Amino acid sequence: MTHAIEAENLEKTFGGTVRALDGVSFAVEEGTVFGLLGPNGAGKTTAVRVLTTIVRPDAGAARVLGHDVVAEAGRVRSLIGLAGQYAAVDENLTGRENIFMVGRLNHLARDVATKRSGELLERFGLADAGDRTLKTYSGGMRRRLDLAAALVARPAVLFLDEPTTGLDLRSRNDLWEMIEGLVDGGTTVLLTTQYLEEADRLAHRVAVVDHGHVIAEGTPERLKADLGATVLAVGLSDPSTAARAAEILDKVGTKSPSIDGVSIELPVDDGPRSAMEALRLLDTQGVIPTTFVLREPSLDDVFLALTGKRTETDDEDADPSAADGSRGRKGARAGATTGGPR
Repeated sequence: MTHAIEAENLEKTFGGTVRALDGVSFAVEEGTVFGLLGPNGAGKTTAVRVLTTIVRPDAGAARVLGHDVVAEAGRVRSLIGLAGQYAAVDENLTGRENIFMVGRLNHLARDVATKRSGELLERFGLADAGDRTLKTYSGGMRRRLDLAAALVARPAVLFLDEPTTGLDLRSRNDLWEMIEGLVDGGTTVLLTTQYLEEADRLAHRVAVVDHGHVIAEGTPERLKADLGATVLAVGLSDPSTAARAAEILDKVGTKSPSIDGVSIELPVDDGPRSAMEALRLLDTQGVIPTTFVLREPSLDDVFLALTGKRTETDDEDADPSAADGSRGRKGARAGATTGGPR
């Protein structure tokens, strides 16, 4: 088994008090997608910044394609691509000029950078908009261009830090298909995401990170199977009725119900029998559900069971530099130019 990415007991503290990484370890096989999941501040983005040489770890070790991210940072940068939550592109340039610029920063010859710009614009469905400035691009177009720029030097390993945040469903699906195509071609992808369906669709293996620790790792199917229960989802007419129903159903599930507004979810054993018992109890107390669904567990259920919370939208991971996401990612893109010609 060959590992493209290896992290061993990574530690990182900011400001002397905020421990963003506290012994994080995982390994990613070549030619696969590895998903990092975790709540806000879990350490996902900090882990990516360590692996892409933007941040030095306080302790532990990490390697990309066998190269140490500290001792051989320049070599690592020549082998990787990075696309983040914010499109690291110049609005005053055209799409073609952006990709060409990144190619030249990666030491590609002018004719090679020109050729790659055209190829990538075509591949990502941006050929017709290639000579327009980015001020005219939609959010989805900018995100596709950012991913195209990350691929200009044909990286063997690609880091995607919440790449589909803020995209509509169609744009997200388009980007998923592009990522799947890259992996089919042999690229290794490490993906952080707030969308659990994204990890469920793309990732071959998943690590759940919380408070700087990896608290679970495995295939999405294995993690869901380990939950060992089906999920009863009940909708109520208003929050107060939902709170009352949660009290009634507390003894039905394997764990206490979780409440989100007017919705209740609880993991249950022996699904059909538990569902009948839940309906009987609610009916006895005069509580009438608006919806009542018994379903198989999802990664969202795994995430909630492991961390006690659902995913959140902004992940700054307690890293002070994350306050300006675009700055960090543009720095990373420029930093990747320190390697030799490709």
